[in-house]
Amino acid sequence: MASAKAKVLIPEKVSADGLLLLKETLEIDERKGLTAEQLLEIIPDYEALIVRSETKVTAELLAAGKKLKVVARAGVGVDNVDVVAATKLGIIVVNSPAGNINAAAEHTVALMMASARNVTEGCANIKEGKWERSKFTGVELKGKTLAIVGAGKVGLTVARIANGFGMNIIAYDPYANASLCAAASVTLKDSLDELLKAADFFTIHTPLIASTKGMISSAELSKMKPTARILNVARGGMIDETALLQALEAGTIAGAGIDVFTSEPPTEDSTAAALIAHPKVVATPHLGASTREAQENVSIDVCEQVILILSGALPRSAVNAPLILPEEYRTLAPFVQLVERMGSLYTQHYGNRLGASGKDFRTTFDLTYEGSLANLNTTKPLFAALVKGLLTPISSPVDQNVNIVNAELVAKERGILINEARSREKAEEEGFTSFVALRARSSRSSSLPPTPSVSGKPPRDQVIQGYVSGGQPYISRLGRFRADFVLDGNLLICRNFDSPGKIGTVGMVLGKSGININFMAVAPLEFGAPGEGDNEALMILKVDPVPEKAVIERLISEEGVLEASVVAL
Repeated sequence: MASAKAKVLIPEKVSADGLLLLKETLEIDERKGLTAEQLLEIIPDYEALIVRSETKVTAELLAAGKKLKVVARAGVGVDNVDVVAATKLGIIVVNSPAGNINAAAEHTVALMMASARNVTEGCANIKEGKWERSKFTGVELKGKTLAIVGAGKVGLTVARIANGFGMNIIAYDPYANASLCAAASVTLKDSLDELLKAADFFTIHTPLIASTKGMISSAELSKMKPTARILNVARGGMIDETALLQALEAGTIAGAGIDVFTSEPPTEDSTAAALIAHPKVVATPHLGASTREAQENVSIDVCEQVILILSGALPRSAVNAPLILPEEYRTLAPFVQLVERMGSLYTQHYGNRLGASGKDFRTTFDLTYEGSLANLNTTKPLFAALVKGLLTPISSPVDQNVNIVNAELVAKERGILINEARSREKAEEEGFTSFVALRARSSRSSSLPPTPSVSGKPPRDQVIQGYVSGGQPYISRLGRFRADFVLDGNLLICRNFDSPGKIGTVGMVLGKSGININFMAVAPLEFGAPGEGDNEALMILKVDPVPEKAVIERLISEEGVLEASVVAL
């Protein structure tokens, strides 16, 4: 029976190109014009939500979305999404940071030119049948100083365009990439004050956060030249609208080009509405990203990310998860699958071994990345994969939304301690390019001796080691046994005496129970103290269907096996 498609809710207009991608594998529900109450009522049915700037994704809405795995914002900012609440719930928030860079930069330059040459007023004048050229004398851009706050991708794109006009470009950004700025002929300044005093044109390209809200107010505007013009195609609220209106009326500055406002659309009697009507202001209704190309780019980008996340892959532009570079993404992806399955193998094998003296399930782990994996900038996806793998076999579906967003929080809540380490040498010694070692310890601290077992001997560390070959996850060690099998499907793992007839006994029991053996591997004893189970081995069988408990119990006998567990992956 085919599994039901994941459902995606789209309450705003999204480009058709992105929707076509979604429709190949997902169920799409376009519901434009929903009220906040209606959205809250229907959100429990959806795994993904794709919005633009109008929908407010509140903590209440996120909590109601019991199935939500991803919220995608088709644009750069995520001001309308409660990212903190999403993170606590393990919901990945993605955006499209590069999709409308060029559109926003070009619109900034358009407003700059329109403001410099009085394009809006001149257009309105001639449409009224007038011809008053002398009223609309403007200024040229050549030789003028363009001051940019925020030397990121949009800011530097504006700078590169402005270079073509022969402008002098300065910028303030404490986190700017000096080499990229130099390549764009941008001179970095040490303070905002330096920009304000020197600017002929002043533009802002930063996110709206606590430190940037109202960053340009009366004090800042008073430092600018009376001939200067200010631009904002980033976010409403970074320029104090009341202060800007007063500065324009007082002649403190010469003009403004504004695309974004504190409240959109502005109410009739608001300060924003007065700004829009002011003759020195060129205003547009948040058109910075409104080009066909930009809408297609951001739509395709976020829709691709929704598909990836719902299929279990790594996010590309998650705002509440670590940035993963494309080359690292390619390296990590198969190991994410490996580590998640190693975690699931641990829980199912060590937690449910029939014939064992008792469950020896632990919550303290050392996760070691060997070989080239040790060089990666981030291993957060691998950490998250382990937590998810450990918990999935024992958690309800509602509690299984574990990912790189909330993995550390979930581990802490469940009392799981994971120590990560990196090493290159061991992988080379054992002939692997990369492998992952998972060691479960009885002690919460690696510096303390393990707690003695009932027998008086310290409990043995439980070790699982794996690697990836041809995109497939392999296990090379399971406990004291050297193994080599693909970690996939339904696995029956038996510990038995390494003596003739064991394979036949197991095969006969399974055959009489109607269980087919698709694959079998023997793992010899290679690790552990001398004399400790020297004549034992593991038998790993890929079976179909999953054996019931009664079948496993029949396997455990003097003629059969000592312990057995079923692992379903």
